Amino acid sequence: MSENNDQKFVYDFTEGNRDLKDLLGGKGANLAEMTNLGLPVPPGFTITTEACKVYLESGSEPVALRDEVSAHLDALERKMGKKLGQADDPLLVSVRSGAKFSMPGMMDTVLNIGLSDESVVGLARQADNERFAWDSYRRLIQMFGKTVLGVDGELFEDALDEVKAAKKVASDTDLDAADLKKVVKQFKKIVKTDTGRDFPQDPREQMDLAIEAVFNSWNTDRAKLYRRQERIPGDLGTAVNVCSMVFGNLGPDSGTGVAFTRDPASGHQGVYGDYLQNAQGEDVVAGIRNTVPLADLESIDKTSYDQLMHIMETLETHYKDLCDIEFTIERGQLWMLQTRVGKRTAGAAFRIATQLVDQGLIDEAEALQRVTGAQLAQLMFPKFDENAKVDQIGRGIAASPGAAVGKAVFDSYTAVKWSRSGEKVILIRRETNPDDLDGMIAAEGILTSRGGKTSHAAVVARGMGKTCVCGAEELEVDTKRRRMTTSDGQVVEEGDVVSIDGSTGKVYLGEVPVVPSPVVEYFEGRMHAGADDADELVAAVHRIMAYADRVRRLRVRANADNAEDANRARRFGAQGIGLCRTEHMFLGERRQFVERLILADTDAERDQALEALLPLQQTDFVELFEAMDGLPVTVRLLDPPLHEFLPDITELSVRVALAESRKEPHENDLRLLQAVHRLHEQNPMLGLRGVRLGLVIPGLFTMQVRAIAEAAAQRIDAKGDPRVEIMIPLVGTVQELEIVREEAEQVIAEVQARTGVELKLALGTMIELPRAAVTAGQIAEAAEFFSFGTNDLTQTVWGFSRDDVEASFFTAYLEKGIFGVSPFETIDKDGVGALVRSAVEAGRATRPDIKLGVCGEHGGDPESVHFFHEVGLDYVSCSPFRIPVARLEAGRAAAGSKGSDSR
Repeated sequence: MSENNDQKFVYDFTEGNRDLKDLLGGKGANLAEMTNLGLPVPPGFTITTEACKVYLESGSEPVALRDEVSAHLDALERKMGKKLGQADDPLLVSVRSGAKFSMPGMMDTVLNIGLSDESVVGLARQADNERFAWDSYRRLIQMFGKTVLGVDGELFEDALDEVKAAKKVASDTDLDAADLKKVVKQFKKIVKTDTGRDFPQDPREQMDLAIEAVFNSWNTDRAKLYRRQERIPGDLGTAVNVCSMVFGNLGPDSGTGVAFTRDPASGHQGVYGDYLQNAQGEDVVAGIRNTVPLADLESIDKTSYDQLMHIMETLETHYKDLCDIEFTIERGQLWMLQTRVGKRTAGAAFRIATQLVDQGLIDEAEALQRVTGAQLAQLMFPKFDENAKVDQIGRGIAASPGAAVGKAVFDSYTAVKWSRSGEKVILIRRETNPDDLDGMIAAEGILTSRGGKTSHAAVVARGMGKTCVCGAEELEVDTKRRRMTTSDGQVVEEGDVVSIDGSTGKVYLGEVPVVPSPVVEYFEGRMHAGADDADELVAAVHRIMAYADRVRRLRVRANADNAEDANRARRFGAQGIGLCRTEHMFLGERRQFVERLILADTDAERDQALEALLPLQQTDFVELFEAMDGLPVTVRLLDPPLHEFLPDITELSVRVALAESRKEPHENDLRLLQAVHRLHEQNPMLGLRGVRLGLVIPGLFTMQVRAIAEAAAQRIDAKGDPRVEIMIPLVGTVQELEIVREEAEQVIAEVQARTGVELKLALGTMIELPRAAVTAGQIAEAAEFFSFGTNDLTQTVWGFSRDDVEASFFTAYLEKGIFGVSPFETIDKDGVGALVRSAVEAGRATRPDIKLGVCGEHGGDPESVHFFHEVGLDYVSCSPFRIPVARLEAGRAAAGSKGSDSR
């Protein structure tokens, strides 16, 4: 990004507002908004994301930035009546990151900037508290050393532990001023030894270096990993907030805390949060000291508590949402340091959305935007069986719900390593920090012995939808010896299986069985929202789903191959079947008929094999059409290569060799082996399959069409209402489709004439090859519908073999940022999506009434559903379990939500 001479890079808190998140980041925009509301915010200023972008692209700060920062610092000093780092009564500031989207703990913060060997004495005198001043100074050296100078943070922790051990105390608060002077001396020695330079004494140098460090923190490995996990664009940059310091570590009448206007775990209203006396903000989120519940503040400092409750109500009403608040009390004076729309669990999201509707703060359309398909999917995960026999070994704070089972691991590296080997793991730490992000992503759940609902582990886990239990104090975690000890002396070694319940905070030894979630039971029809005993969560889901169904334009169908799947899909809200894969009807005992077809040497043998399959297929279709009576059913004719129905070549070769060695009869196996060799292809997914099979093997597709037509006629005779669509797979040219269509129409006409039943069977095709997408206008002349097979279309557009590439190099592509997400998970809008869009336009230009859908698993992916809505498809089809997710996202798409802003 080139620098504009007229560009403004620094804004005072009085100049911005919450609508400027792109420019000021979430923290800066919200600090400005609170300032505008007249709330007690310490004065300060924000350096914009545009300055960060210039720095990251050019390697240096914008030319104008230093002068702008100087002007705003001068204004801040005049407002505060003191100079940054002055000797007698120093102004101290914090330098904090603040991106557009919340990235808790991922980027850098430095507090107490302005302290030096000289000004610490002045601060002690001014505050009349020597211990406080030296505690603040050691914090600055520690944070600055780790964040700005790159010193290993454990060096500082070990030095601090040595001083505590020498004095035989357990907590930092037990150290007096003399002890802290020793800590400072040791910390400065660590900086000198590790970096080759003294800790900087010039306050402006401290501030400038801290600002640069925050810019650099945008591109740390942990920040990039978090952005990929949360799908946050990498080109946004971070703002930097420079704020005058207020101190929570001035004694028992001071403190710091984090508050939520509602419980982020459950959504219930009440007083939720953590408070820590005589502490600075990082102590709370780091989890190194266990907090007290926010409600305890009422008895500690009722005036500040009452003021905080009033501010929380003001903010929730103003933002019309759950707010996450950071505050500090300095000698009885309350200061607001941050607010943001708070991260919440999936259950809380649904409850809060409906609560706010009932309170008149938002309408139903906005409530629909406040939840996501990913959150709904989380609610459909199983939970622990309450009636199971369990061995409870501890209990902590229920920080993020879910039922997680796995082997205990005690560091991030092991969590990742074991997870990649297929093991399910639970990451156990005393407390987590941003360096643990890899392991948190890999783990099924996170368990910590320290910290509360606002600790790093809790906040990040909620954001990722991971099960988390925090602050299980009775469990002693020893990461060096890789073990955890319970209060009664029981030892849990690394590799032992543990189960954690993020809804109750309970921790169990061994595997606890799980049961279906109440939300799944609701979709299955086993729980009715509105009944006296109905769960509040189910009622909230019911209300939002009902609204989504009312407003969505996209219909949602199921991928289902039998009556059982079809019935379940219908209970989940499917409006038909978008993909019935007939090849699944050829498996099991029916393989013998396919083998007979493949081994047929004459037309008569082939016809006999097909005649044997016909009644079996017809029975399958009757059951399927009955299950989906009155709703459309799209039946795809045989698609995979025939060799998939034959025995494995290695297994067959062994059988033949053994039979020959024993001189046993093996003529049929030998013929099969010869057929396997004959049908072998270097790349079968690009070989003899789909429509090509129907054209090469006479009678195969006509047998299937006859079975479909006979089944439809049988259902009509039984007063049913079958609505059948026959889909031809892997078409690449209109001529293929025309030949198959002509044969199919002859068969349908024969069945009509023989049964006397009028049949209205639609004929269409899958668009799963680039050529089909490019020539969609021609293909539409012979097709009444298109169904986009986005799995194969993705493979053929990218040149990927899905079965191979996902295991071989996709991990590297994701880590290097080539993919933000696998193109098989979320549709590649620029490539595959462009072909879908052009095919839609060309198909409709030829046949305006053509029906358009998608039947790849992208049909159940939340972000992809929004794309399919945008390009004008009529329906999406997905596996039965994903139908509720697709319904919800189709409603959100119709209501105008934007996936990138629904985070």
